[in-house]
Amino acid sequence: MPELPEVETVRRGVEPHVLGQRILRALVREPRLRWPVPPDFAAWVAGRRIVGTDRRGKYLLLLLEGEPGAPPDRLIVHLGMSGRLLVVARDVPLRKHDHLDLELEGGLVLRYHDPRRFGAVLPWPAAQGAHPLMETMGPEPFSADFHGDYLFQRSRGKSAAVKTFLMDGGVVVGAGNIYAAESLFRAGIRPTRPAGKLTRAEYARLAERVREVLAEAVEQGGTTLRDFAGADGRSGYFQQDLYVYGREGEACRVCGTAIKSLRLGNRQSCYCPRCQR
Repeated sequence: MPELPEVETVRRGVEPHVLGQRILRALVREPRLRWPVPPDFAAWVAGRRIVGTDRRGKYLLLLLEGEPGAPPDRLIVHLGMSGRLLVVARDVPLRKHDHLDLELEGGLVLRYHDPRRFGAVLPWPAAQGAHPLMETMGPEPFSADFHGDYLFQRSRGKSAAVKTFLMDGGVVVGAGNIYAAESLFRAGIRPTRPAGKLTRAEYARLAERVREVLAEAVEQGGTTLRDFAGADGRSGYFQQDLYVYGREGEACRVCGTAIKSLRLGNRQSCYCPRCQR
């Protein structure tokens, strides 16, 4: 599933093409996504101008102008397992699984493609207030609310493995399996250690490494995994810089020790038994 860097890559790729553009019409070919596209979606979105883009965790947000003086409404795009949001010319032929188009006044189309239909395209009117999909989310890793002291306080009394704790979206968003593994490696922390046993200094180091890893991944366009591609259809390159994820049995790029693997929360967790304590 695309994680924070992949979604941020899509947002950055889409924004220059859609900002200030009016949506002429929406064509919904397949409403049966993870959460169904509402029957009145096309009428709700038609004629609206896109005034900004944003992201919350793995959710991409398009900001739509509202009434004068009112806050913008938002359109939620969730890529799920295999979703892509592509910017294409209006005459680009349709492919199988092209489920929804937003036709823009400048001649381009924002096209949602999703073979597995695990993603979603949902309206979020400003009048609704908080959205239930995001109510329990933790802070963004690049925000001022995310730091070592925060992780230290949240972890007190937690017996779960630190990697499981870090991947909890209620603790922090965006530290999925790949990026949690890489952050823990760079922080020198073994993924199996109980979260409540790490020191304040270790969490300060871990918070910095989380931000570092995610920032590098965003700059390199994310990590190529199965179906992911950015808004231009190209894949990311961060996988070339992975130290532990998916490298079981290979030599550690720092010390040469063989990378080991185990299961944590039904997910593969790779680590270096020498570099990570």
